Amino acid sequence: MKLSEKGPGKRPRPPSIPKEEKQAKRAKSLAKVAAKRLKKQRGHVPEACSPEDVRWKDIVSLLGQDVVNKAVEDGIEFDSPFSFKSEVELEVKTISSNGEGLAQSCEEDSIPWVVVVPFCLPGERVKCRVFKNDRMHSLADFIQIIRPNTELRDDERVKCKYFSKCGGCQYQMLSYQSQLAFKRDVVVKAYKNYSDLPDSSIPEIQPTIGSPLQYGYRTKITPHFQAPPPKIDRTALQTRVEAGEKPDWLQIGFNIQSQNKVIDIEECPIATPVLNRALPEIYQNVVKTIHTYKKGATLLLRESLDTSVDPDPEDTSKDKQVCITNNHASIRERVGGFLFEYVASSFFQNNNAILPALTSYVREAIASLYPDPNDLARPTHLIDTYCGSGLFAITLSPDFSTVAGIEISADSILYAKHNAKLNNITPDKMSFRKGDAAEIFKSVSDFPPEKTVMVIDPPRKGCDDPFIKQLLEFRPKVVAYVSCNVHTQARDVGKILGATQDVLEGKGEKYVLESLRGFDLFPQTAHVESVAILRLV
Repeated sequence: MKLSEKGPGKRPRPPSIPKEEKQAKRAKSLAKVAAKRLKKQRGHVPEACSPEDVRWKDIVSLLGQDVVNKAVEDGIEFDSPFSFKSEVELEVKTISSNGEGLAQSCEEDSIPWVVVVPFCLPGERVKCRVFKNDRMHSLADFIQIIRPNTELRDDERVKCKYFSKCGGCQYQMLSYQSQLAFKRDVVVKAYKNYSDLPDSSIPEIQPTIGSPLQYGYRTKITPHFQAPPPKIDRTALQTRVEAGEKPDWLQIGFNIQSQNKVIDIEECPIATPVLNRALPEIYQNVVKTIHTYKKGATLLLRESLDTSVDPDPEDTSKDKQVCITNNHASIRERVGGFLFEYVASSFFQNNNAILPALTSYVREAIASLYPDPNDLARPTHLIDTYCGSGLFAITLSPDFSTVAGIEISADSILYAKHNAKLNNITPDKMSFRKGDAAEIFKSVSDFPPEKTVMVIDPPRKGCDDPFIKQLLEFRPKVVAYVSCNVHTQARDVGKILGATQDVLEGKGEKYVLESLRGFDLFPQTAHVESVAILRLV
């Protein structure tokens, strides 16, 4: 047939590409993608003191720095022996500061590599499924314990049916004493890894102080849920949910361990009974109104004393606990003999049971530095930085003649002033002042540094360098650093001690770390808080 006879608009079919050539092109393309990904991985450095960075330091400690350096030098630090979704059995060697098991193969010819597995303990053999490979380690989902550590593990202790699925708790299978011992180790490792201080500058780290309640202690929880799927018929959905039918896709609760997916939580054993009793009605309301949501949402449940009843600082007989769900409502709590009120959406410690012990410890640790009440060097002034609604300023106030709280948030200052009045502390003794981040101590320039104690209770990121610089210029006699992140605390304490060692050596004055102790504000989890007491000597 002639070309013109093939019909109008038709062209000759191009010659087909051989199968081998297609495969070669695809392989070349995949190799480029892999090389690009590897370059990005090698360039990624975890943020200092982040959970990722804390885990990495534990991995290096397990493998050995020389082994890691050699793998990096040879360019094989990302050559994982485990493929995506492969199921493997491994031996757990130790536990990380994040509460994860660090496991390795026991085969003699296995390459140095760590697999991070939640919900397991040192000495256990565990089955897990790898879902991500990273530098010298893989992340894996827990499947089952093949051989338990019977000295540590007792699954009869577990009180939550969601444990090993929900990512909220890590330690429910442990005795409470074992939990406290692990948390002391976290403090030890934090100062070893982040303070840059010699061992001689770090006092013996005292045992972690436990919570009076190990379950039913958490006064705030924030369950969340996703919006309806984009293409769903909302009219039909409304009919179903108003009849009380809960859609299969609607999960209300907390994230599954290592996943950005929500698991239904009907009860949280570490939350207070008041919050758990409120959950069913709150969840049912979400179900009935889910058709109105354009995006997902987070719920707030916070325990409070009933604010409709006038508070009595000394009489607790009228106290009634209620669940607050409005972000803008006022919360009221007792801490020892003190009353506090604050807005529901603001920060306040979530374990009221341990707060009297925490605040008393800080007060007593400071007082122990000056056991003689007639000592002329005994501090008379107190500055509470990051003061919020005045927790430390108010609870420590009996030991000082003059107290000031510094806060950037104007709303927090209003509540702090209200709380001082609520506890019958007069304005001539206690004031709360707005501090500019650039000149945070300018508002307390009338305080004599040599007679001043400073409390620092910063957010998880710790203190920035300008704050530390200003602290060193002001030079209070005593610093009580209360931290919800012992790793950033260790970094900051190291900077403070290091700066005074260098700058003030000739003046005979320097900061020393007098004491260091952990507090367990969140039993059943790997989290630990800490108090460091520093003194200028």
